[in-house]
Amino acid sequence: MSLSERPASGGLALGVSIAVGLVLSAGILSYALDRVAGDKQSITVKGLAEKTVQADHARWAVVVRGQARTLPDAFADLRANQPKLLAFFKEQGFKDTQLSSGRQTYQVVYKRNEKEQQTAEVEGYVTEQTVLLSSNDVKSVEKAAGQIVMLQESGLPVSVSDPEFLVSKLEEVKMSLIASATRNARDRATEFAKTGDATVGAMKSATQGSFYILPAQGGGSDDDYGGAYDKSTIDKLARVVVTVQYGIKQ
Repeated sequence: MSLSERPASGGLALGVSIAVGLVLSAGILSYALDRVAGDKQSITVKGLAEKTVQADHARWAVVVRGQARTLPDAFADLRANQPKLLAFFKEQGFKDTQLSSGRQTYQVVYKRNEKEQQTAEVEGYVTEQTVLLSSNDVKSVEKAAGQIVMLQESGLPVSVSDPEFLVSKLEEVKMSLIASATRNARDRATEFAKTGDATVGAMKSATQGSFYILPAQGGGSDDDYGGAYDKSTIDKLARVVVTVQYGIKQ
């Protein structure tokens, strides 16, 4: 080969190399763009998990009253009635350490005229004290709540609220349900993706919905734990819902 032919051959080789490089670069760029586009595809699903739980702690407030024409006599009446209420709790098997008494309070009762309008004349006083029972024996509290009507029938002036049945380890219950609900969300995402001949990729985001403690037999109660928190029953159903976004690949 002559010297005059070599530059032409080298130029041709260089041109071919550049062309091949451009083709490869275009292929790599196309693949990268496809991956970026693929990563932007996603699916958002909700996951649900439930489990039965039992209350392991109970609180029960009972108000005992006294009444008389004078304030000292009204407080004396209250102090005579309060031991009867405490005796009832002890008969039900509860100990002094499970009982606490609030402060004694009073209200003035004014006379009413013939039109049932309140006057400035004092008719008497009503005194009150709240006794709070706190116990882990939820079954005994439930039983006592059904028995206190006999105390009312005997004439003891008490006002009774419903016991509150609580779950002490709510955070542990919630965390276990979040894990189960997240697995449920991925299962749902997988089923959805199958219909489009896609596969589920990495989790992109996740949010927890409300946490529910419901009566095992249905119904609901106070909304004070980011959802419903039933306090009226011993047997409950815990439920959590999560919303999860996954990337999908074709």
